[in-house]
Amino acid sequence: MSITEHMAEPAVHVIERLRHAGYQAFIVGGAVRDLLLGREPKDYDVATSATPEQVKQVFGRRARIIGRRFRLVHVYIGHNIFEVSTFRREPTLDERKGRAEDTGLQVWRDNSFGNEEQDARRRDFTVNAIYYDPLRNGGEVVDYVAGMDDLRAGLVRAIGDPATRMAEDPVRMLRACKLAGEYGFSFEPQLFEAIRSQAQLLQLASRARLLEELYSNLY
Repeated sequence: MSITEHMAEPAVHVIERLRHAGYQAFIVGGAVRDLLLGREPKDYDVATSATPEQVKQVFGRRARIIGRRFRLVHVYIGHNIFEVSTFRREPTLDERKGRAEDTGLQVWRDNSFGNEEQDARRRDFTVNAIYYDPLRNGGEVVDYVAGMDDLRAGLVRAIGDPATRMAEDPVRMLRACKLAGEYGFSFEPQLFEAIRSQAQLLQLASRARLLEELYSNLY
């Protein structure tokens, strides 16, 4: 399925630059979901095999490394800002801790790099984990988690165990509700139960992150 002709040209340019430098690179997340639904994305995320430092080297002064919990790179092309993140794998219980005394599942650090498939399987919801390569065969969808099936069915489904995914990052509960509300999707029953039974975990999230999620695009 080719949606390349509907993509913003600067987004393709970012992929081309990373690919030319020898790295894997894909459009991922909300932009792919929206393009497949015939909507115009508000912005684009890029996932790559390049580390933040390598992305910075490719784009030079057009790139700025940001974040501590989740390090990524903002790449500036004209008036556009692209978030470029390195492929992640699932962090271990020790790697995800923010402090030595942390004992829960919540992810305080998420900078354990991995490969393309590992990156897909550690994301939040299947419809947000579809990758798109605008350069291969005129445009190619890469889907490790049956996100295309759930997109066609209009279903919000967590990747992996829903209770664990919500405990890792309670802000995901808001994200799931935004998907259901804005797109008219339905909740997969286990995800609905996980949100209902763990809603109190939202108290652990910072107000800044909650507000950011409420006012941001869906990712």
